[in-house]
Amino acid sequence: MEKKETVRHTGNKRRKPSKKKTAGIKLKLPGKLPDIRAILGAAVIIVLVIVLVLAFRGCGVSHKTPEKVVRALVESYVNGDERKIRNCYGVKKADDNLQKEITATINYFQAYSPKKVETDDCGVIYEDGNYTYVYIVYSLIQDNEQSYPCISTYMTEKKDNKYYVLPPSEITDELSMQAAEQYASFMQTDAYKDYVTAYETFTKKNPGYEEKIASKLNS
Repeated sequence: MEKKETVRHTGNKRRKPSKKKTAGIKLKLPGKLPDIRAILGAAVIIVLVIVLVLAFRGCGVSHKTPEKVVRALVESYVNGDERKIRNCYGVKKADDNLQKEITATINYFQAYSPKKVETDDCGVIYEDGNYTYVYIVYSLIQDNEQSYPCISTYMTEKKDNKYYVLPPSEITDELSMQAAEQYASFMQTDAYKDYVTAYETFTKKNPGYEEKIASKLNS
C-alpha cells in the first residue's frame, strides 16, 4: 500500500548561520586525559558480556512448536550433543532404554560422517489432542558436498504449553497403530514423493553406498 505524504509548509524561515569571528579563540583542553587502559578494559568486558549472552541464547532448544523441537533433535543427533538430545525429550537424565536409543542413533549418523545437516522440509502428519506426529526431510551434507537425503518421523507430546519428543518406550500400541495408518496416507503426499525421488537419484549416482554404511554400523 502506498501512502501519499502531504508536505505542510509552516512558514518558518531557515535561519542563516551566523558569521562570527573565530580568530583568537583558544580551545580549552581537559586537565587530565582518561586512562586508555581503563577504556580498553571496559570495552573488553562489554564484548565478553555480549558473547556470553549470544552463546547462552544459542545453547537452548525451542519447544514452541512440534516442528521446532523435532528439527532440534535431528540437528543434535548429527552433532552428537547428548545434552540437547535429552532436552528435546524433556529429561535431565536418560534411563537405560532411552540412553540405548540415543547412543545407537548417534552412531548411525556418525557412520555417514556428515559435515552438517540441512532441513529440507518439516511438517505435521496428524495431530490428536496433545500428541502430534511430525515428519522431517533432511540432507546429510558429505565432505564432497553431496547431499544424502533422509526422512524421519517422531511423535511429540505437549506438556505445559511446550512440545517434547516422546521417547520410544512411551509410545503406546494405540499411538503406534494410529501413526502407522497416518504414515500410509503421508506416503501419498508430495513431501514423501520428493524424498523418494531424491533418494533414488543419490543411490544411482553412488552405487554401493548403503552397503558401505551397513558395514560401518556392523563393524
